[in-house]
Amino acid sequence: MTEKIVERNLLYDFYGELLTEHQRKIYEDAVYGDLSLSELSEEYGITRQGVHDLLKRCDKILSGYEGKLHLLEKFRETKELTAQIHKLAVSRDAAAFDSIAAISEKIFEIL
Repeated sequence: MTEKIVERNLLYDFYGELLTEHQRKIYEDAVYGDLSLSELSEEYGITRQGVHDLLKRCDKILSGYEGKLHLLEKFRETKELTAQIHKLAVSRDAAAFDSIAAISEKIFEIL
């Protein structure tokens, strides 16, 4: 369950601005505010089913953007490669510089 929460947060961080203002408010309250369907229903004056449907629709929209743009995927890959560079840099191994050059080249390809 925790992985799903992290995934929702990351997708929202990358693509949330592409939702409507109404969708953003409810999604933020649900995901970041951890409000229940009942609380959201009361707050926004819509049914619990309406809130549920809106959240599912937002999840689908955000996942769709990721499916087309792959920004989160590129972010994760770049983060991993950056961690590898850091590990090599602090090792102070002379051979590490060749690896650092190769990894940084991969990052340029991603970006």
